[in-house]
Amino acid sequence: MKSIRLLAVSVALIALALAGWAVFLPASHPVLDRAGLLAPMKAMGLPIPEAENGAEGGPSFGGGGGVRVVAQEVGLVEADDRLGAIGTAEARRTVSLTPEVSGRLEVVSVDSGDWVEAGAVIAQLDAEAQELAMDRARLRLQDARTRADRVARLRESGTATEVQIQEADLALNQAELDLRDAEFELRRRQIVAPVSGWIGLIALEPGNQVSAGTEIARLDDRSTLLVEFNVPERFVGLVGPGDALEVSPLSRPQERVEGRIRAVAARVDQDNRTLRIQGEIANPDDRLRPGMAFRISVILPGAAYPAVDPLSIQWDRRGAFVWALDDEGRARRVGIEIVQRRDDAVLLRADLEEGQRVVLEGVQNLRPGAEVAVDELITPAAPGAGDLLTRRTEQAEEEASPDI
Repeated sequence: MKSIRLLAVSVALIALALAGWAVFLPASHPVLDRAGLLAPMKAMGLPIPEAENGAEGGPSFGGGGGVRVVAQEVGLVEADDRLGAIGTAEARRTVSLTPEVSGRLEVVSVDSGDWVEAGAVIAQLDAEAQELAMDRARLRLQDARTRADRVARLRESGTATEVQIQEADLALNQAELDLRDAEFELRRRQIVAPVSGWIGLIALEPGNQVSAGTEIARLDDRSTLLVEFNVPERFVGLVGPGDALEVSPLSRPQERVEGRIRAVAARVDQDNRTLRIQGEIANPDDRLRPGMAFRISVILPGAAYPAVDPLSIQWDRRGAFVWALDDEGRARRVGIEIVQRRDDAVLLRADLEEGQRVVLEGVQNLRPGAEVAVDELITPAAPGAGDLLTRRTEQAEEEASPDI
């Protein structure tokens, strides 16, 4: 007895659902008619609306004899293939400042963190002996010039021999070389910046005894940073100098820095099958430092795919699809495969052509072969175009704005 009551309740609920479907969703009439239920419902007095023009193929709202929809033209957009890697930054130019000879550090002309220009003297060793040698060389040069002038006057009067003339010229040349040698030894006592950049930490103080090769400080030109990273060998030929990079420090992932590929290794590493890439990023505000780790993204252009607004994509038991319109303005179900999702468009692998129309609004009233009347046509989806609601709002504002 209990099971009979449950069966009766179930039948009543199904009948009520079918009646509501027929009354409030005219698109259901063809299905109910084929099932032989539509005529009995009308005979029972249900307020079932009649389809205009007697069209068996579904309801029609307004003029035009078709289902009124909002459609969009399909655009072709290149898919982005994003390559990610981690790299460490280095200064564009780094120089270790070391003396060429041993000696006592006498003067340090800069402080840690200073900016210096190329050619500036950073430090100097005790050079008293070299200064004395240079003074002696100057005296010898002065004496050699005086003697050469005297021999030249004697030569004019014909009283100087050829040997005296040659000895005077040789002595003058030797004195000039001695002076140049003394100046060279004096310059070797100076540590000079070969490039412009920032001075690092200075660990030595005046008075310290240093030997040749002892690092006084490190000089970094970090106006531009170099970032090296590895990519799998399958990207050989797909990346090259000049390609754009998106770089963000691992310590500050919210920051984005634009860069470019500076150089690519000439060969693939046989041990790990990777290709070495060197990128460069500008550092005009000096917020970045050599040694920092960066997350690097390389955007590679991919194949072109049909792009549609996300609102056009529908789902059923067979998978994802869109309603496309043929040349006669009839609806056609097109199965799709989603290739890439973006904020304002979805790239598809489907039997769609550029400029073909797909339905955005009114899909609930469509069936294969249904006639369609397009009330509004949206421009093709493209990167940065914004979503449907934004474009519809902007379009309405433009239409409502008075001409000035």
